[in-house]
Amino acid sequence: MTYQIQLGQQRWQFDDLKTLMAKATPLRSGDCLAGVAARDEQERVAAQLALADVPLKTFLSEVLIPYETDEVTRLIIDGHDAAAFASIAHLTVGDFRNWLLSEQADSVTLSAIAPGITPEMAAAVSKIMRLQDLVLVASKCQVTTAFRNTIGLPGRMATRLQPNHPTDDPAGVAASVLDGLLYGNGDAVIGINPASDNVEAVTTLMTMLDDVIQHYEIPTQSCVLTHVTTHIEAINRGAPVDLIFQSIAGTEKANDSFGINLAILKEAYEAGQSLGRGTVGNNAMYFETGQGSALSANANFGVDQQTCEVRAYAVARAFKPLLVNTVVGFIGPEYLYNGKQIIRAGLEDHFCGKLMGLPMGCDICYTNHAEADQDDMDNLLTLFAAAGGTFIMGIPGSDDIMLNYQTTSFHDALYARKLLNLKPAPEFEQWLQTIGIFDQQNRLAYGNQSLPKPFEHVVGGNAG
Repeated sequence: MTYQIQLGQQRWQFDDLKTLMAKATPLRSGDCLAGVAARDEQERVAAQLALADVPLKTFLSEVLIPYETDEVTRLIIDGHDAAAFASIAHLTVGDFRNWLLSEQADSVTLSAIAPGITPEMAAAVSKIMRLQDLVLVASKCQVTTAFRNTIGLPGRMATRLQPNHPTDDPAGVAASVLDGLLYGNGDAVIGINPASDNVEAVTTLMTMLDDVIQHYEIPTQSCVLTHVTTHIEAINRGAPVDLIFQSIAGTEKANDSFGINLAILKEAYEAGQSLGRGTVGNNAMYFETGQGSALSANANFGVDQQTCEVRAYAVARAFKPLLVNTVVGFIGPEYLYNGKQIIRAGLEDHFCGKLMGLPMGCDICYTNHAEADQDDMDNLLTLFAAAGGTFIMGIPGSDDIMLNYQTTSFHDALYARKLLNLKPAPEFEQWLQTIGIFDQQNRLAYGNQSLPKPFEHVVGGNAG
Protein backbone atom coordinates (compact mmCIF):
# COMPACT_ATOMS: atom_id res chain seq x y z
CA MET A 1 0.00 0.00 0.00
CA THR A 2 1.24 3.49 -0.92
CA TYR A 3 1.09 6.33 1.63
CA GLN A 4 0.82 9.95 0.53
CA ILE A 5 0.54 13.37 2.13
CA GLN A 6 0.21 16.87 0.69
CA LEU A 7 2.22 19.61 2.41
CA GLY A 8 1.81 23.00 0.76
CA GLN A 9 2.72 22.62 -2.89
CA GLN A 10 4.55 19.34 -2.43
CA ARG A 11 3.10 15.83 -2.35
CA TRP A 12 5.11 13.18 -0.53
CA GLN A 13 4.74 9.51 -1.37
CA PHE A 14 6.03 6.47 0.54
CA ASP A 15 5.92 3.13 -1.23
CA ASP A 16 4.88 0.97 1.70
CA LEU A 17 4.49 0.92 5.48
CA LYS A 18 8.07 -0.27 6.00
CA THR A 19 9.40 2.74 4.08
CA LEU A 20 7.06 5.13 5.87
CA MET A 21 8.18 3.86 9.28
CA ALA A 22 11.86 4.19 8.37
CA LYS A 23 11.51 7.70 6.97
CA ALA A 24 9.56 8.81 10.06
CA THR A 25 12.29 7.69 12.46
CA PRO A 26 14.29 10.43 14.24
CA LEU A 27 17.81 10.64 12.80
CA ARG A 28 20.29 7.93 13.73
CA SER A 29 23.46 6.72 12.09
CA GLY A 30 22.35 3.09 11.76
CA ASP A 31 19.44 3.96 9.49
CA CYS A 32 21.74 6.12 7.39
CA LEU A 33 24.15 3.19 7.13
CA ALA A 34 21.27 0.93 6.07
CA GLY A 35 20.09 3.43 3.46
CA VAL A 36 16.58 3.67 4.88
CA ALA A 37 16.68 7.06 6.63
CA ALA A 38 14.84 10.16 5.45
CA ARG A 39 17.03 12.23 3.14
CA ASP A 40 16.37 15.42 5.15
CA GLU A 41 14.25 16.81 7.96
CA GLN A 42 11.52 17.87 5.55
CA GLU A 43 10.98 14.32 4.38
CA ARG A 44 11.16 13.08 7.98
CA VAL A 45 8.41 15.46 9.11
CA ALA A 46 6.25 14.55 6.10
CA ALA A 47 6.64 10.88 6.97
CA GLN A 48 5.77 11.50 10.61
CA LEU A 49 2.61 13.38 9.62
CA ALA A 50 1.61 10.59 7.25
CA LEU A 51 2.36 7.94 9.87
CA ALA A 52 0.14 9.73 12.39
CA ASP A 53 -2.84 9.12 10.08
CA VAL A 54 -2.27 5.36 9.77
CA PRO A 55 -4.90 3.26 11.63
CA LEU A 56 -3.46 0.92 14.24
CA LYS A 57 -5.37 -1.93 12.57
CA THR A 58 -3.12 -1.54 9.53
CA PHE A 59 -0.22 -3.11 11.40
CA LEU A 60 -2.18 -6.35 11.67
CA SER A 61 -2.75 -6.62 7.92
CA GLU A 62 0.40 -5.09 6.43
CA VAL A 63 3.43 -6.80 7.96
CA LEU A 64 6.91 -5.33 7.52
CA ILE A 65 8.68 -8.70 7.18
CA PRO A 66 6.78 -11.53 5.44
CA TYR A 67 4.77 -13.88 7.64
CA GLU A 68 5.77 -16.89 5.55
CA THR A 69 9.53 -16.42 5.98
CA ASP A 70 9.96 -15.02 9.50
CA GLU A 71 8.97 -16.77 12.72
CA VAL A 72 9.06 -13.51 14.69
CA THR A 73 6.38 -12.08 12.39
CA ARG A 74 4.35 -15.25 12.90
CA LEU A 75 4.76 -14.92 16.67
CA ILE A 76 3.55 -11.30 16.54
CA ILE A 77 0.50 -11.98 14.38
CA ASP A 78 -0.53 -15.34 15.79
CA GLY A 79 -0.06 -14.21 19.38
CA HIS A 80 -1.96 -10.94 19.05
CA ASP A 81 -4.58 -10.47 21.78
CA ALA A 82 -7.62 -9.10 19.95
CA ALA A 83 -9.62 -8.63 23.16
CA ALA A 84 -6.91 -6.45 24.73
CA PHE A 85 -6.64 -4.47 21.48
CA ALA A 86 -10.38 -3.86 21.14
CA SER A 87 -10.53 -0.65 23.20
CA ILE A 88 -7.92 1.08 21.02
CA ALA A 89 -8.66 -0.64 17.68
CA HIS A 90 -10.42 2.44 16.30
CA LEU A 91 -7.43 4.76 16.79
CA THR A 92 -4.83 6.03 14.35
CA VAL A 93 -1.18 6.30 15.40
CA GLY A 94 -1.68 10.00 16.12
CA ASP A 95 -4.85 9.36 18.10
CA PHE A 96 -3.01 6.67 20.02
CA ARG A 97 -0.32 9.16 21.03
CA ASN A 98 -2.91 11.64 22.24
CA TRP A 99 -4.74 8.94 24.19
CA LEU A 100 -1.54 7.68 25.82
CA LEU A 101 -0.83 11.20 27.07
CA SER A 102 -4.36 11.62 28.43
CA GLU A 103 -5.59 11.05 31.97
CA GLN A 104 -7.65 8.11 30.72
CA ALA A 105 -4.48 6.12 30.04
CA ASP A 106 -3.60 5.20 33.62
CA SER A 107 -1.52 2.29 34.88
CA VAL A 108 -4.43 -0.14 35.08
CA THR A 109 -5.66 0.66 31.57
CA LEU A 110 -2.17 0.50 30.07
CA SER A 111 -1.59 -2.92 31.64
CA ALA A 112 -4.87 -4.16 30.19
CA ILE A 113 -4.07 -3.14 26.61
CA ALA A 114 -0.40 -4.24 26.63
CA PRO A 115 -1.03 -7.74 25.17
CA GLY A 116 -2.89 -6.12 22.26
CA ILE A 117 -0.04 -3.81 21.25
CA THR A 118 2.24 -5.17 18.54
CA PRO A 119 5.88 -4.05 18.28
CA GLU A 120 5.13 -2.12 15.10
CA MET A 121 2.32 -0.18 16.81
CA ALA A 122 4.59 0.71 19.73
CA ALA A 123 7.45 1.71 17.43
CA ALA A 124 5.17 3.79 15.22
CA VAL A 125 3.73 5.87 18.03
CA SER A 126 7.18 6.41 19.57
CA LYS A 127 8.37 7.96 16.30
CA ILE A 128 5.96 10.87 16.66
CA MET A 129 6.65 11.48 20.36
CA ARG A 130 8.95 13.97 22.05
CA LEU A 131 11.32 12.85 24.79
CA GLN A 132 8.96 14.20 27.45
CA ASP A 133 6.12 12.15 25.91
CA LEU A 134 8.22 8.99 26.10
CA VAL A 135 9.12 9.72 29.73
CA LEU A 136 5.58 10.58 30.84
CA VAL A 137 3.82 7.59 29.28
CA ALA A 138 6.49 5.11 30.35
CA SER A 139 6.22 6.41 33.91
CA LYS A 140 2.55 5.38 33.90
CA CYS A 141 3.31 1.80 32.80
CA GLN A 142 3.74 -0.57 35.73
CA VAL A 143 5.22 -4.00 35.04
CA THR A 144 5.96 -6.26 38.01
CA THR A 145 7.96 -9.50 37.93
CA ALA A 146 9.43 -11.71 40.65
CA PHE A 147 11.98 -14.42 41.41
CA ARG A 148 13.63 -14.07 44.84
CA ASN A 149 12.47 -10.48 45.10
CA THR A 150 9.85 -8.31 43.44
CA ILE A 151 10.95 -6.11 40.55
CA GLY A 152 9.13 -3.10 39.08
CA LEU A 153 6.94 -1.87 41.93
CA PRO A 154 6.09 1.86 41.97
CA GLY A 155 8.68 4.08 43.62
CA ARG A 156 11.46 1.53 43.22
CA MET A 157 14.42 1.11 40.87
CA ALA A 158 16.61 -1.98 40.89
CA THR A 159 20.20 -2.49 39.76
CA ARG A 160 22.13 -5.25 38.09
CA LEU A 161 25.43 -5.70 39.90
CA GLN A 162 27.86 -6.46 37.04
CA PRO A 163 31.14 -7.80 38.52
CA ASN A 164 32.90 -8.70 35.26
CA HIS A 165 36.55 -9.79 35.24
CA PRO A 166 38.81 -10.18 32.18
CA THR A 167 39.93 -13.67 33.23
CA ASP A 168 36.82 -14.78 35.17
CA ASP A 169 38.95 -14.86 38.33
CA PRO A 170 36.55 -15.79 41.17
CA ALA A 171 38.40 -13.62 43.72
CA GLY A 172 38.24 -10.60 41.41
CA VAL A 173 34.55 -11.20 40.73
CA ALA A 174 33.86 -11.61 44.46
CA ALA A 175 35.61 -8.32 45.26
CA SER A 176 33.33 -6.47 42.83
CA VAL A 177 30.27 -8.27 44.22
CA LEU A 178 31.17 -7.12 47.75
CA ASP A 179 31.81 -3.58 46.52
CA GLY A 180 28.44 -3.43 44.80
CA LEU A 181 26.50 -4.88 47.71
CA LEU A 182 28.02 -2.29 50.03
CA TYR A 183 26.47 0.43 47.83
CA GLY A 184 23.06 -1.24 47.78
CA ASN A 185 23.40 -2.67 44.28
CA GLY A 186 22.32 -6.11 43.06
CA ASP A 187 18.58 -6.47 43.59
CA ALA A 188 17.73 -6.98 39.90
CA VAL A 189 20.46 -9.59 39.49
CA ILE A 190 24.11 -10.25 40.21
CA GLY A 191 25.06 -10.88 36.60
CA ILE A 192 28.47 -11.73 35.14
CA ASN A 193 29.45 -11.50 31.47
CA PRO A 194 31.91 -14.39 31.36
CA ALA A 195 35.14 -14.12 29.43
CA SER A 196 34.72 -17.78 28.44
CA ASP A 197 31.64 -19.68 27.28
CA ASN A 198 33.16 -22.95 28.48
CA VAL A 199 30.60 -24.93 30.51
CA GLU A 200 33.07 -25.73 33.31
CA ALA A 201 34.18 -22.10 33.67
CA VAL A 202 30.61 -20.86 33.59
CA THR A 203 29.52 -23.44 36.17
CA THR A 204 32.33 -22.35 38.49
CA LEU A 205 31.02 -18.78 38.42
CA MET A 206 27.41 -19.93 38.88
CA THR A 207 28.41 -21.96 41.94
CA MET A 208 30.42 -19.09 43.43
CA LEU A 209 27.53 -16.63 43.07
CA ASP A 210 25.09 -19.15 44.51
CA ASP A 211 27.40 -19.69 47.48
CA VAL A 212 27.53 -15.94 48.17
CA ILE A 213 23.75 -15.53 47.86
CA GLN A 214 23.05 -18.51 50.10
CA HIS A 215 25.76 -17.69 52.67
CA TYR A 216 24.57 -14.12 53.23
CA GLU A 217 20.89 -15.00 52.61
CA ILE A 218 20.61 -12.29 49.95
CA PRO A 219 17.11 -12.04 48.43
CA THR A 220 18.33 -11.71 44.87
CA GLN A 221 19.15 -13.86 41.86
CA SER A 222 22.31 -14.63 39.92
CA CYS A 223 23.03 -15.01 36.22
CA VAL A 224 26.10 -15.84 34.18
CA LEU A 225 25.36 -14.31 30.79
CA THR A 226 26.45 -17.24 28.68
CA HIS A 227 24.68 -18.60 25.59
CA VAL A 228 21.27 -20.13 26.23
CA THR A 229 22.44 -23.56 25.07
CA THR A 230 25.27 -23.41 27.61
CA HIS A 231 22.65 -22.68 30.26
CA ILE A 232 20.70 -25.75 29.20
CA GLU A 233 23.82 -27.90 29.44
CA ALA A 234 24.67 -26.41 32.84
CA ILE A 235 21.18 -27.26 34.07
CA ASN A 236 21.57 -30.81 32.77
CA ARG A 237 24.80 -31.05 34.82
CA GLY A 238 23.06 -29.88 37.99
CA ALA A 239 24.50 -26.36 38.16
CA PRO A 240 22.71 -23.83 40.43
CA VAL A 241 21.09 -21.78 37.65
CA ASP A 242 18.81 -18.90 38.67
CA LEU A 243 18.17 -16.77 35.57
CA ILE A 244 18.66 -18.02 32.01
CA PHE A 245 20.15 -15.43 29.69
CA GLN A 246 20.12 -14.77 25.97
CA SER A 247 20.68 -11.87 23.58
CA ILE A 248 17.73 -11.66 21.20
CA ALA A 249 16.81 -9.73 18.06
CA GLY A 250 13.71 -8.86 16.08
CA THR A 251 13.99 -11.08 13.01
CA GLU A 252 14.41 -14.81 12.52
CA LYS A 253 17.61 -14.31 10.54
CA ALA A 254 19.15 -12.07 13.21
CA ASN A 255 18.31 -14.58 15.91
CA ASP A 256 19.83 -17.30 13.76
CA SER A 257 23.08 -15.29 13.79
CA PHE A 258 22.93 -15.56 17.60
CA GLY A 259 22.51 -19.32 17.29
CA ILE A 260 18.94 -19.36 18.58
CA ASN A 261 15.33 -19.69 17.50
CA LEU A 262 12.01 -19.73 19.32
CA ALA A 263 12.15 -23.49 19.86
CA ILE A 264 15.51 -23.25 21.65
CA LEU A 265 14.23 -20.40 23.82
CA LYS A 266 11.15 -22.48 24.71
CA GLU A 267 13.38 -25.39 25.72
CA ALA A 268 15.42 -23.08 27.94
CA TYR A 269 12.31 -21.50 29.44
CA GLU A 270 10.87 -24.89 30.33
CA ALA A 271 14.20 -26.01 31.82
CA GLY A 272 14.28 -22.91 34.02
CA GLN A 273 10.70 -23.39 35.13
CA SER A 274 11.41 -26.99 36.08
CA LEU A 275 14.06 -25.90 38.62
CA GLY A 276 11.62 -23.80 40.66
CA ARG A 277 14.42 -21.85 42.32
CA GLY A 278 12.38 -18.67 42.76
CA THR A 279 10.91 -17.95 46.20
CA VAL A 280 8.40 -15.16 45.52
CA GLY A 281 7.91 -15.82 41.79
CA ASN A 282 9.34 -17.80 38.91
CA ASN A 283 10.10 -15.27 36.14
CA ALA A 284 13.40 -16.93 35.25
CA MET A 285 14.47 -15.45 31.88
CA TYR A 286 16.82 -12.50 31.30
CA PHE A 287 17.06 -11.01 27.79
CA GLU A 288 19.31 -8.32 26.35
CA THR A 289 18.74 -6.36 23.15
CA GLY A 290 20.18 -3.37 21.30
CA GLN A 291 19.32 -1.18 18.33
CA GLY A 292 21.45 -2.18 15.36
CA SER A 293 21.80 -5.90 16.04
CA ALA A 294 19.62 -6.90 13.07
CA LEU A 295 21.48 -4.60 10.67
CA SER A 296 24.85 -5.82 11.94
CA ALA A 297 23.73 -9.36 11.00
CA ASN A 298 22.48 -8.16 7.58
CA ALA A 299 19.04 -9.25 8.76
CA ASN A 300 16.94 -6.09 8.91
CA PHE A 301 15.21 -6.52 5.50
CA GLY A 302 14.94 -2.78 4.96
CA VAL A 303 13.25 -2.18 8.31
CA ASP A 304 14.59 0.66 10.46
CA GLN A 305 16.70 -0.34 13.44
CA GLN A 306 14.32 0.88 16.12
CA THR A 307 11.39 -1.12 14.75
CA CYS A 308 13.63 -4.20 14.53
CA GLU A 309 14.57 -3.59 18.15
CA VAL A 310 10.96 -3.44 19.31
CA ARG A 311 10.16 -6.64 17.41
CA ALA A 312 12.69 -8.33 19.75
CA TYR A 313 10.38 -7.38 22.62
CA ALA A 314 7.71 -9.67 21.16
CA VAL A 315 10.22 -12.50 21.47
CA ALA A 316 10.94 -11.53 25.09
CA ARG A 317 7.27 -11.18 25.96
CA ALA A 318 6.56 -14.76 24.91
CA PHE A 319 8.80 -16.12 27.69
CA LYS A 320 7.69 -14.07 30.73
CA PRO A 321 11.13 -12.66 31.67
CA LEU A 322 12.18 -11.25 35.01
CA LEU A 323 14.35 -8.67 33.22
CA VAL A 324 14.80 -7.19 29.74
CA ASN A 325 17.77 -4.93 29.18
CA THR A 326 18.38 -2.61 26.23
CA VAL A 327 22.17 -2.24 26.03
CA VAL A 328 21.62 1.02 24.27
CA GLY A 329 25.04 2.43 23.35
CA PHE A 330 27.08 -0.75 23.32
CA ILE A 331 27.10 -1.62 19.61
CA GLY A 332 28.78 1.66 18.73
CA PRO A 333 28.55 4.91 16.75
CA GLU A 334 27.82 3.09 13.49
CA TYR A 335 24.30 2.66 14.87
CA LEU A 336 23.90 5.44 17.46
CA TYR A 337 26.44 8.11 16.63
CA ASN A 338 26.40 10.45 19.59
CA GLY A 339 24.94 11.20 22.99
CA LYS A 340 21.79 12.72 21.52
CA GLN A 341 21.00 9.58 19.54
CA ILE A 342 21.82 7.28 22.48
CA ILE A 343 19.53 9.22 24.83
CA ARG A 344 16.66 9.14 22.35
CA ALA A 345 17.12 5.42 21.68
CA GLY A 346 17.24 4.51 25.36
CA LEU A 347 13.99 6.32 26.09
CA GLU A 348 12.32 4.85 22.98
CA ASP A 349 13.30 1.32 23.94
CA HIS A 350 12.10 1.75 27.50
CA PHE A 351 8.80 3.28 26.40
CA CYS A 352 8.08 0.61 23.78
CA GLY A 353 9.01 -2.27 26.06
CA LYS A 354 6.96 -0.99 28.97
CA LEU A 355 4.00 -0.31 26.66
CA MET A 356 4.15 -3.96 25.58
CA GLY A 357 4.20 -5.14 29.19
CA LEU A 358 7.91 -5.84 29.71
CA PRO A 359 10.16 -5.13 32.74
CA MET A 360 12.59 -2.83 30.92
CA GLY A 361 16.02 -1.91 32.15
CA CYS A 362 18.70 0.05 30.36
CA ASP A 363 22.45 -0.31 30.23
CA ILE A 364 23.12 3.43 30.03
CA CYS A 365 26.38 3.16 28.16
CA TYR A 366 28.67 4.18 25.32
CA THR A 367 31.84 2.95 23.67
CA ASN A 368 35.00 5.04 23.69
CA HIS A 369 34.82 5.78 19.96
CA ALA A 370 31.28 7.25 20.16
CA GLU A 371 30.67 11.00 20.24
CA ALA A 372 29.37 10.74 23.80
CA ASP A 373 30.60 11.19 27.34
CA GLN A 374 29.53 10.73 30.94
CA ASP A 375 27.49 13.94 30.90
CA ASP A 376 25.29 12.37 28.22
CA MET A 377 24.92 9.28 30.39
CA ASP A 378 23.94 11.43 33.38
CA ASN A 379 21.20 12.96 31.25
CA LEU A 380 19.89 9.58 30.14
CA LEU A 381 20.15 8.16 33.67
CA THR A 382 18.07 11.00 35.10
CA LEU A 383 15.43 10.81 32.36
CA PHE A 384 15.31 7.02 32.55
CA ALA A 385 14.82 7.03 36.32
CA ALA A 386 12.11 9.69 36.00
CA ALA A 387 10.42 7.50 33.38
CA GLY A 388 10.08 4.65 35.86
CA GLY A 389 12.92 2.51 34.54
CA THR A 390 12.95 -0.96 36.05
CA PHE A 391 16.71 -1.31 36.54
CA ILE A 392 20.13 0.03 35.56
CA MET A 393 23.68 -1.35 35.68
CA GLY A 394 26.04 -1.02 38.61
CA ILE A 395 29.73 -1.42 37.73
CA PRO A 396 32.86 -0.39 39.64
CA GLY A 397 33.82 3.12 38.55
CA SER A 398 31.46 3.04 35.53
CA ASP A 399 34.19 1.22 33.56
CA ASP A 400 33.73 -2.40 32.57
CA ILE A 401 37.25 -3.82 32.48
CA MET A 402 36.20 -6.96 30.60
CA LEU A 403 33.84 -5.56 27.94
CA ASN A 404 35.73 -2.24 27.64
CA TYR A 405 32.85 0.21 27.60
CA GLN A 406 31.52 2.98 29.85
CA THR A 407 28.30 2.58 31.80
CA THR A 408 26.77 3.47 35.17
CA SER A 409 28.48 2.99 38.54
CA PHE A 410 27.37 1.86 41.97
CA HIS A 411 27.30 5.55 42.95
CA ASP A 412 24.98 6.42 40.05
CA ALA A 413 22.28 4.21 41.52
CA LEU A 414 22.61 6.03 44.86
CA TYR A 415 22.26 9.35 43.02
CA ALA A 416 19.13 8.37 41.10
CA ARG A 417 17.47 6.80 44.12
CA LYS A 418 18.19 9.82 46.33
CA LEU A 419 17.16 12.39 43.71
CA LEU A 420 13.80 10.78 42.95
CA ASN A 421 13.15 9.07 46.30
CA LEU A 422 13.39 5.61 44.78
CA LYS A 423 14.00 2.44 46.77
CA PRO A 424 15.47 -0.98 45.97
CA ALA A 425 13.21 -4.04 45.60
CA PRO A 426 11.36 -4.44 48.91
CA GLU A 427 12.89 -7.78 49.95
CA PHE A 428 16.37 -6.52 49.10
CA GLU A 429 15.73 -3.21 50.88
CA GLN A 430 14.83 -5.10 54.06
CA TRP A 431 18.00 -7.21 53.76
CA LEU A 432 20.16 -4.10 53.30
CA GLN A 433 18.69 -2.61 56.46
CA THR A 434 18.88 -5.83 58.47
CA ILE A 435 22.50 -6.52 57.57
CA GLY A 436 23.52 -2.92 58.28
CA ILE A 437 24.35 -1.56 54.82
CA PHE A 438 21.37 0.87 54.77
CA ASP A 439 19.68 2.57 57.70
CA GLN A 440 15.90 2.90 57.97
CA GLN A 441 15.98 5.93 55.64
CA ASN A 442 17.96 3.95 53.01
CA ARG A 443 21.14 5.91 53.64
CA LEU A 444 24.51 4.17 53.76
CA ALA A 445 24.79 3.15 57.39
CA TYR A 446 28.51 2.46 57.78
CA GLY A 447 31.46 4.81 57.95
CA ASN A 448 34.53 5.02 55.73
CA GLN A 449 36.60 2.90 58.12
CA SER A 450 34.13 0.12 58.93
CA LEU A 451 32.12 -2.58 57.21
CA PRO A 452 28.76 -4.04 58.25
CA LYS A 453 29.44 -6.86 60.75
CA PRO A 454 28.69 -9.78 58.39
CA PHE A 455 31.47 -8.57 56.06
CA GLU A 456 34.13 -7.67 58.62
CA HIS A 457 35.97 -10.97 58.09
CA VAL A 458 36.25 -10.48 54.35
CA VAL A 459 39.89 -10.05 53.36
CA GLY A 460 41.42 -9.68 49.91
CA GLY A 461 38.11 -9.62 48.06
CA ASN A 462 37.09 -13.14 49.12
CA ALA A 463 33.38 -12.86 49.86
CA GLY A 464 32.89 -16.58 50.46
